[in-house]
Amino acid sequence: MLVVTGAAIATVDPAGTEHRTGHLVVGDDGRIAAVGPGDVPAGQLEQLAGGDPGEVQRVDGTGCLATPGLVNTHHHLYQWATRGLAQQDTLFGWLTTLYPIWSRIDADTVHAAAAANLGWLALSGCTTSTDHHYVFPRDGGDLFAAEIAAAQRIGLRFQPCRGSMDLGRSAGGLPPDSTVEDTDAALAATEAAIDRWHDPSPESMLRVAVAPCSPFSVTPRLMREAAELARRRGVRLHTHLAETTDEEQYCQANHGCTPVQYAEQLGWLGTDVWLAHGVHLDDAAVARLGATGTGVAHCPSSNARLGAGTARVTDLLAAGVPVGLGVDGAASQEAGHLGEELRQALYAARLRGGPGALSARDALAMGTIGGARCLGRDAEIGSLQVGKLADVALWRLDGLGHAGITDPVAALVLGPPAPVELLLVGGRPVVQRAELRTADSGDLAREAARTHDALLAPPDIQPAATRALPEPRRAAVPAPTRTEQE
Repeated sequence: MLVVTGAAIATVDPAGTEHRTGHLVVGDDGRIAAVGPGDVPAGQLEQLAGGDPGEVQRVDGTGCLATPGLVNTHHHLYQWATRGLAQQDTLFGWLTTLYPIWSRIDADTVHAAAAANLGWLALSGCTTSTDHHYVFPRDGGDLFAAEIAAAQRIGLRFQPCRGSMDLGRSAGGLPPDSTVEDTDAALAATEAAIDRWHDPSPESMLRVAVAPCSPFSVTPRLMREAAELARRRGVRLHTHLAETTDEEQYCQANHGCTPVQYAEQLGWLGTDVWLAHGVHLDDAAVARLGATGTGVAHCPSSNARLGAGTARVTDLLAAGVPVGLGVDGAASQEAGHLGEELRQALYAARLRGGPGALSARDALAMGTIGGARCLGRDAEIGSLQVGKLADVALWRLDGLGHAGITDPVAALVLGPPAPVELLLVGGRPVVQRAELRTADSGDLAREAARTHDALLAPPDIQPAATRALPEPRRAAVPAPTRTEQE
């Protein structure tokens, strides 16, 4: 049993309950056993444990704010290996520059990039991350398994999306033909990924989603049949949509409709779907997303980096759309810090709608329970409530950068990035005192730098892989106990 005392607590529950000074108890089952104001009431630990609480680990949360762990709803982990490139391009130009480089990735590249990326996400307060992986070069190895092994190495809850592209440049798409798959092969590989990895249990550390890449890299057949596959198998759907004006023009020219109309024609709106970006939406599109319960992964820093525009977040929330936050791929958002996206989301909304457009608590809700709703996991994560999984971020707010901000939620959202004092995933420590517990940050950085250098080297002098990848655990294998983890 683990007990945090003395911390401010923002539960992000439906009532918005907060405690200026409170306690949080995590049971040995990795779930929240108690949360409330002040210290733990006398005898409560014994009562929760049925008489004998056994060994109790106590954490002094003085000067800290406890929140649900952040949920990252859109990412491309492999892109950590290509940060800093195409710095002044729009999305289409950026993709055109990077696709030839990405066509050379392999399992070693993906594992190193994903591990570094996920380690950095953990240090930024993230406990659950998605990934949208859609580039599968021939002879690249098992890239999906490589990123799953990275997530298990770092210890984050993971929802990888098996992406795909089957519309190459010769057929009118944007990606080079060398980076796309045959339609039937892509569908078969997607179903195989579900068979091998998807774990639907409430405590799941690993769930798979179906995720054709985008309207300009995927045929209508693949989009339609991917949706049918996902619903037949009971998994969620994810894709890019309405990110840029270029995409709007592409859909009008090739399909005679807007991106949201196109998605609806193909069966891609619904409560089991969340869309990345949703920047360029008219009133009718916002209304349709709200009416169908389709979620949106808002990526404010990436949208700004590529000059794509600013999503209508306030309008989406008012329409009842589930909105979560995403850092997006590290090649279009080099900072990759999910905690900073809370502030970026607030700023972006206020640039569109003024100072009342979004509050600090609205931003925190998007980064936690909003993201959980997008992933269909709001009954399990996203708020600090008894019975939910103990995915918790404890932020230190008593340093110089936050001194004098008396509202702890405002300090977290409006202030500089707060150090993570403790990050728990299912009650297991992943970060302590702003340091990774599950991997060596220096090793992750060196591996990422090596793969970056190898990927950008001329093909005839690229070094061979230098280490064997760990074998990821299949979904059917139980997660380790706390003793085994530590």
